[in-house]
Amino acid sequence: MMKARTFIISVFTVLMIASCTTEYEKLLRGNDIPTKYAKAFELYEEGKYSKAAEMFESISLATKGTAQEDTVQFYWAMSNYRYKDFITAESNFNEFITVFPLSPFIEQARFYYIDCLYKSTYRYELDQTPTYRALNELNRYMSLYPDSKYIIECTLMKDDLEERLDKKAFEAAHLYYHMEDYLAAHYALKNVLKEDAENRYREDILYFVAMAAYKYADNSVASKKHERYLSFVDDYYNFVSEYPESKHRRELDSIYERVNRIVKRTD
Repeated sequence: MMKARTFIISVFTVLMIASCTTEYEKLLRGNDIPTKYAKAFELYEEGKYSKAAEMFESISLATKGTAQEDTVQFYWAMSNYRYKDFITAESNFNEFITVFPLSPFIEQARFYYIDCLYKSTYRYELDQTPTYRALNELNRYMSLYPDSKYIIECTLMKDDLEERLDKKAFEAAHLYYHMEDYLAAHYALKNVLKEDAENRYREDILYFVAMAAYKYADNSVASKKHERYLSFVDDYYNFVSEYPESKHRRELDSIYERVNRIVKRTD
């Protein structure tokens, strides 16, 4: 008896689901635009974003040139965004920005477009082309909407992306140090700061600049050591003048004292 009741309930449930699915698909394929418009928003509010996106897409052509066009296009994009289909949403928002620059949804569309770009960026070891693209859009948005309600999110995204670029530049130059090519490391690390003096890894970069100069000098032939030790001394003074309380200070002080004794003997 229990099994029969369970079977009946299961069949009833399947039939109800099939009925609902058929009703949705029937409406989706139909031409009742006002009903589809209302249903699309109903699905969106219920969190059924995949179906909402389908419904908004299905009426996008029918509402073209009407007062509802930008609303449909915006919520089609938002449905894809909420469904976490960020690639499609990015395309939707990009088109929206181009076609509806005066829409009341334009500020939101620009923000969510940027957020899609941000979500498509890679960790610092990989290609940073998407990062530069997202940063360009962020800078433009923050210039256009300095009082936007999304300004905090934009600031956090920008900070994260800039940190990624700083880390990539530092690690690329630091790689020469790991490879014990100290001359190349010295040049590459200094070049990082030449291109971006505000790199947030500046302290570590200046530390490795000094260490690379020291190791390059220490591994040189005797006739070249004096001149190259002096290069380390310059880098040492640059470091301690900027970071007198650095965690690297004790190590560099010790090396400086050794180098200073050697330089004085060879003067």
